[in-house]
Amino acid sequence: MQLPFVDSDHVVEQRIGCAIRSFFEREGEDRFRDIEEAVIDDLTASHPGVMATGGGVVLRPGNRERMRSRGHVVYLRSSPEELARRLRHDTQRPLLQVADPLARLRDLHTARDPLYRDAAHFVAEAARTSVPAMVRMVSMQLELAGLAVATDAVDAPDAPAAGPARGTPPGHRR
Repeated sequence: MQLPFVDSDHVVEQRIGCAIRSFFEREGEDRFRDIEEAVIDDLTASHPGVMATGGGVVLRPGNRERMRSRGHVVYLRSSPEELARRLRHDTQRPLLQVADPLARLRDLHTARDPLYRDAAHFVAEAARTSVPAMVRMVSMQLELAGLAVATDAVDAPDAPAAGPARGTPPGHRR
């Protein structure tokens, strides 16, 4: 898709000067979400490409509204079981440092799935899909919606950069 990429969690970590997990433990989830919301506001107003977000970004109505109105949101949906498989060795996600991470993922999914759907322009089922296949699937959805240049044109040596300067996914946004 030849668009710039930013991960909002990396921007949050740059602002707070430490790992999210450390900040979360020291300052709490509410303070973390305040900083995350400010980052989302800044990025949705200025970043011209693809933005990945943290899983809880949809908890704040302002984040959902900004992402949806300032870009095109793609929700890469996975089941709690698939997420548990992918994240089984991850020690950096504060909300999953519990005795039963799968139960926690199920609870988070129940609470967040409707919020993701509310924010999303597109929903892509990501279970067991390879990254190249997911990129093709998202690109095709964007092409059909008139939001990106056809993949064949993007791969051609003389093709201009794909998509409009602002507003094409994947990730949860743009």
